[in-house]
Amino acid sequence: NTIEFTGALHATVIKQVRLKNPSTKALIYNAILIGRDAGDFSLPKGNTVTIAPKKQASMNVEFTIRFLRPAEAVLLLTSSGIDAATLTFSLKSEVKHIEPAGTLKCRSPCYEL
Repeated sequence: NTIEFTGALHATVIKQVRLKNPSTKALIYNAILIGRDAGDFSLPKGNTVTIAPKKQASMNVEFTIRFLRPAEAVLLLTSSGIDAATLTFSLKSEVKHIEPAGTLKCRSPCYEL
């Protein structure tokens, strides 16, 4: 699964990963961000999520677009305790537009003799 973070340059984008627990026991997942640009992504609510039996929970992933090139990382969710599937999500960014931070006017001659 791929989660895409799109927006303006320097914008902060938050995406929510919804996790379901079909079992009759609580699941605890530990999240790790790995990859080339993992440091640019963050988990503002912490890197652990607990999902009650037969319920669902969500985990927020935050990204601030700092560069024009696409950023890439992987969100890896591993279970602690009972045997549960390890989940992986590909995180990718795309700059949709650039808004100027300001405008500067200047005058100068085109050339001097």
